[in-house]
Amino acid sequence: MLLHIVARGRIGRSPEGDLVDRYLKRVGWPVRVTELPDRGGKPPPVEGATRIVMLDEKGEQAASMAFAERLGRWRDDGVRETRFLIGAADGFGEAERQAADLLIAFGRMTWPHLMARAMLAEQLWRATSILSGHPYHREG
Repeated sequence: MLLHIVARGRIGRSPEGDLVDRYLKRVGWPVRVTELPDRGGKPPPVEGATRIVMLDEKGEQAASMAFAERLGRWRDDGVRETRFLIGAADGFGEAERQAADLLIAFGRMTWPHLMARAMLAEQLWRATSILSGHPYHREG
């Protein structure tokens, strides 16, 4: 299953960009990153069996194990792509939220979108490592 991050804004050469690269290189699944301008520009069209996950302050605060299990179920059900959308500073509108298959939040605090991208990359590495039986993740 393709893990596709579609994010507003350019991360460029930055500490956050280095973190994203570090974690995405470790993911054992196909990964794609698409950067869109802060305003305007449309995400690539959704084709076939695709799930849409939005990072949103109103989203579910799932544990890493639950997130991994959901990705594993989607993969096992034949989902070809899971697309993770990271919005610009103004976030997403209600219509966009309604169209998503899942809304997730990294806690109740607001995070800069570059940090959110790095945190998502780490969670994708963590989820795929959990599913492959790698010892990276430890339950407390």
